[in-house]
Amino acid sequence: MDRATSRTRRLVVALGLNIALAAAQLVGGLVAHSTGLLSDAGHNVTDVAGVAMSLLAVRWATRPRSPSHSFGYHRGPILAALGNAAVIAVITVAIVAESVDRLLHPRAVHGGLVVMVAAIAFVINGLAALMLRERDGDLNMRSAALHMGGDALGSLAVLSAGVVLVANPSLRWADPTASLVVAVIIVVEAYRLLRSSVDVLLESSPADVDLDELTSVMGRVPGVAEVHDLHVWSLSSDVRALSAHVVLSGHPTLEQAQVVGDQVKSAIGEPFTIAHSTLELECERCIDGEVDPCLMDSVVDSRGAASR
Repeated sequence: MDRATSRTRRLVVALGLNIALAAAQLVGGLVAHSTGLLSDAGHNVTDVAGVAMSLLAVRWATRPRSPSHSFGYHRGPILAALGNAAVIAVITVAIVAESVDRLLHPRAVHGGLVVMVAAIAFVINGLAALMLRERDGDLNMRSAALHMGGDALGSLAVLSAGVVLVANPSLRWADPTASLVVAVIIVVEAYRLLRSSVDVLLESSPADVDLDELTSVMGRVPGVAEVHDLHVWSLSSDVRALSAHVVLSGHPTLEQAQVVGDQVKSAIGEPFTIAHSTLELECERCIDGEVDPCLMDSVVDSRGAASR
């Protein structure tokens, strides 16, 4: 089973669980007069939209590239992650507002019902988060797992508040306070996800790539005299691209230049997870705006094809 198929199946299961859970929490929150349960239901409603968005993005990313989309649709999951982060932030603000209102105007809460529904929600959300979690998952899967993990924490906080209310029903502040605690946790994670998504869309250098080390590795390849004008960016969390000007030693033939280019790509491909490399080969360092008379137009792409 390929990665896209595996992710699709897990997202479908998570989507079904969240639809059922959101309905149960909504009913339970209304019956128990619990802001905590209603806030959890609100998060699960956004989860349904978020997981559906992630699911569509996974399928979108598998579409073959076309002349008008030569890099394919790898940015689809990043857009989904960005959208999910924004939705999480907005719904969290709404929950904070409702929780503050409940703190100022407390209402009686049925602690026993809160405990029962929150316990079920905690188990389901926890399992969903573990199911979607990936050691090297892309931002899209991270956003879906964040939805699930955030709701698991939310359910745990609501469960704790329910236990407090069962022990002492007069402590009505426990329920909205639990929602506020969850909101803080979620908004911090949403910010991190939002920042990572924006970095990819702005084509920032990946945080785990040391450009000095990358330049050094390329420069140690036999036949390479210098590397400059180096750019590394992410098309998605799984796909990285690189372009650079590589100054070659001596005056190699086109065939010799291609061999050096292939060796450079081989040296950086796996260690830095570079999926697509475009190398502009030169016999002497070029100056911006000028055309190198030697190999300025020799380009070696990630498939090793060269042109002059």
